[in-house]
Amino acid sequence: MNSKKSKCVFITGASRGIGAGIARRLAADGLSVAVGYNSNKDTADEIVNEILSASGVAISIPLNVESRDSIKKAVALLQRKFGFVDVLVNNAAIAQEKPFLEITDNDWDHMLGVNLRGPFALIQEVLPQMLDQGYGRIVNISSIGGQWGGINQIHYASAKAGLIGLTRSIAKTFSSNGVTCNAVAPGLVATEMSAAELNSEAGKEKVKNIPCGRLGLVEEVAAAVSYLVGPDGGYVTGQTLNLNGGMYFG
Repeated sequence: MNSKKSKCVFITGASRGIGAGIARRLAADGLSVAVGYNSNKDTADEIVNEILSASGVAISIPLNVESRDSIKKAVALLQRKFGFVDVLVNNAAIAQEKPFLEITDNDWDHMLGVNLRGPFALIQEVLPQMLDQGYGRIVNISSIGGQWGGINQIHYASAKAGLIGLTRSIAKTFSSNGVTCNAVAPGLVATEMSAAELNSEAGKEKVKNIPCGRLGLVEEVAAAVSYLVGPDGGYVTGQTLNLNGGMYFG
């Protein structure tokens, strides 16, 4: 196991929403945090400054998860700053509401490029060092949509389902080397990305039908990630942890 005082976590899409919540929580847990962002540099820097003001350790790192070159540069920068990537949280994602017959090839390729190929490439880039060290934690943020399918987001649901398959495959292949891989599958969580869906009539109806009677909180998703990458989660691998308020029991 890594003997460094502070483990390093790279969180993609961490400038807002669930990713920002995970960054705050893991920084509070004592990890050195790399806040990955695509275009929201100012917001990412705000998260970093918030962590620094609380005596934590954090940097922001530009990243386009669709670009292997961008991923390589981000990992190299993180290694120069912190020396190692002990924990990877694949959170960066996009969503698009669109009827199935209107989804274009470009829509499909972009959705899978960000939500599935990006995590695949990131894992490939950080895994060799994790294997050399004999320690690593990987968490992929999937979705309830990847478990029960989608209607107006079929390409999104397909990518998130693929992410669960990737999670299980990495866990089967590399857990014996000290690298665990798990997924977290939130249901309806109050974030900027879900706002459009939740403000629609169909979205409001979904909220009414949540057994817990409310939306999930970003902090609850962050707490789940904290457990999976923390000292008590070392025997958990290949699992999909559901945070959906009882919407889905699979």
